[in-house]
Amino acid sequence: MWALVLIWAANFSVVKAALVDFEPLAFNATRFVLASALMLLFLRRTGGLPRFGRSEWLALVGLGLLGNTAYQVLFILGIDGTLAGNSALILGTVPAYVAVLSSWLGHERLGTKTWLGVALSLLGVGLIVWGSARVEFGQATVRGDLLMVAAAIGWSLYTVGSSPLVRRYGALPVTSVTLWIGTLGLLLVSAPSLSSQSWAPIRWASWAGLLYSGALSIAVAYLLWYYGVRHMGSTRTALYSNTIPIVALAIAWLTLNEVPNALQLLGAAAIVVGVTLSRTGRPRQTVAEL
Repeated sequence: MWALVLIWAANFSVVKAALVDFEPLAFNATRFVLASALMLLFLRRTGGLPRFGRSEWLALVGLGLLGNTAYQVLFILGIDGTLAGNSALILGTVPAYVAVLSSWLGHERLGTKTWLGVALSLLGVGLIVWGSARVEFGQATVRGDLLMVAAAIGWSLYTVGSSPLVRRYGALPVTSVTLWIGTLGLLLVSAPSLSSQSWAPIRWASWAGLLYSGALSIAVAYLLWYYGVRHMGSTRTALYSNTIPIVALAIAWLTLNEVPNALQLLGAAAIVVGVTLSRTGRPRQTVAEL
C-alpha cells in the first residue's frame, strides 16, 4: 500500500515534468493506449470479461466517456495549468464529492461527522485556489485549479455511477472496459494534438515519465489497489490513500520547487482532515479511489 501511495503521489510531479515536452492531450492519449494494453493482459490472466447485458454495455460506454475521456481531458489540461501539488490536493477531495452525490441519490444517509468533513474539504479547495491566485509562479494557476475541481466532480460522478456494476461484476472488469472505451474517446479528442506533436525533440526523461504514468500509475497501481482491498479490506486500504495529497505536495516541493504558501498549507490541512472525516463517517466504496 505504501508503494501505491508513492506511485500515485509522484505521478502528479511526473506528469507535470513530462508536459514540458509533450502536448497535454497527446501525452494523455499515448499513456492511455499503453495502460489499456497492460490492463488487457492483466484481465486475461484473471479470467476475462463477464457477460454484460445490453443496457449494461450502454452504461459502460457512458461511464467510460465520463470517467476516462472527459475526466482525463480536464485532468491533463488542469495539471498543465496549475501546480502538481494543487492538483493532488484538489483531487484528494473526491471522497467528499462522492459522499454528497450518494446522499443526494439516496444511496446513503450521511451523519454530522461526514458533512463536517465535506465542508472542511471544500473549504480547503477554496483556500488552495485563493492561495494560488496570490503566488507568483510566472502564470496564474486559478484556471488550472478550477479545471481540476471539475475533474474531481467528474470522477466522483463516475464513481457513484459505476458502483452498481462494480458490486455485481467486480472492480477490475468494469474498470478495464471503461478504460478501453475512454481511451477510444481520448484518441478521437486528441487526434489534432497527436498529429501536431513534435516527437523527435522529446527527451528520454519525458518518455520515461509517460511510461511511468501509463504503466505504473494506471495499470500497476490498479492491481495494487485491488490487492489491498482483497487482503486488507476497503476501509483499511482507503485510509492509506489519505496520505497521497500530502506526499504529492512534498514531492512537488522537492522536485519541482513548488513551495506552498500559508493559505495552501492551511487548505491542505483542511482537505486531509475533511477527507478523513468523510471516509470514517460513511460506508466505503471500493472504486472511489481509482
